[in-house]
Amino acid sequence: MIGPDHESRRARLFEAVDVDAILLTDAVDIRWLTGFSGSNGWVFVSPTRTTLFTDGRYVDQAEAQCGASDTVVELTRDRSEMIAAVANLASSTVGFQDDKMTVAEHRDLASRLTDLRPVGLHLRNLRRRKDRSECATIGRAAHIADLALAACSDRLVPGSTEQSIRDALEASMRDHGADGPSYETIVATGPTNSARPHHRPTPTRILDGHSVVIDVGALIDGYHSDMTRTFLIGDAPAELVDWWSLVHEAQAAGCMVVGPGVPVREVDEACRRVFRRADVEDRFVHGTGHGVGLLIHEEPFIRRNSTSVLEAGDVVTVEPGLYRDGLGGVRIEDLLVVTDEGFQRLSGSPKQPTPDVRTREKAPER
Repeated sequence: MIGPDHESRRARLFEAVDVDAILLTDAVDIRWLTGFSGSNGWVFVSPTRTTLFTDGRYVDQAEAQCGASDTVVELTRDRSEMIAAVANLASSTVGFQDDKMTVAEHRDLASRLTDLRPVGLHLRNLRRRKDRSECATIGRAAHIADLALAACSDRLVPGSTEQSIRDALEASMRDHGADGPSYETIVATGPTNSARPHHRPTPTRILDGHSVVIDVGALIDGYHSDMTRTFLIGDAPAELVDWWSLVHEAQAAGCMVVGPGVPVREVDEACRRVFRRADVEDRFVHGTGHGVGLLIHEEPFIRRNSTSVLEAGDVVTVEPGLYRDGLGGVRIEDLLVVTDEGFQRLSGSPKQPTPDVRTREKAPER
């Protein structure tokens, strides 16, 4: 298995900003650079050395997690000791994450250092371009979500509840090696619940004619996956059947645009064009996609007003949907990694309007 290349990541930090050293205070960036996943820590980075400051609860954990990097772990009892330790290491120009530091912390740091420069905006996009290790981990997470959905497909029958399907999906992902779900798993059924893009599962039961939207992802070593499939149960309304076909077509059109150098608004437009022709674009009420990594939502965000351009190494979703209260909703989403040649699809679950329930004709007993 390919491990993280922390030295390369450190070099990328200093390619992004013109400073002598950088203080990282964001927990996600710290994990990306060092492997440390504790809740309390700051990292001071120079071109030749990375130092992690944390308290006694996390010293052993930090030393174990940072073993693959050249990070030095130092014990500090509180925030004031962290600030003093950073000041002792700092030479001249120090970049700091202005969007990830409190006013009080900045005041105390500025009282000890004379040349502090905000670099938050420059560093925000660094995690966009995933390396081979990251892509492999996200791919594993996506595969586990596929396995869980396949294992639970026989529950997609009249009588099953949203919550029971959610619980089964999350248990299956853990059984297959996930640390847990990537986010609050969405299972939404019926003419009201499935029309809410971020519905939280309830005891609502699947009935004949419902659409069931399942948005599921697995978490592995801090990395997320993200996938949505929609199923039509029994004799669904003709309009809902038409919507499923439109969303399927729009999602395929958006995926086929993905590639390096492509403005993200072109991916958004490819999906919207399908909806516009059918006069249902007003029922597409959210963005077309987003980046995925150590955060479930990160750059680049795929929407019509974005100026971002896709790069090789981006891991993004393409997830158009249509929704109307009283009818229901349909969303189909894949996770893609942008390659030099185009894209690789990480989501492998079939896209089909009806679940495979050959092994069971009614809801399982709970």
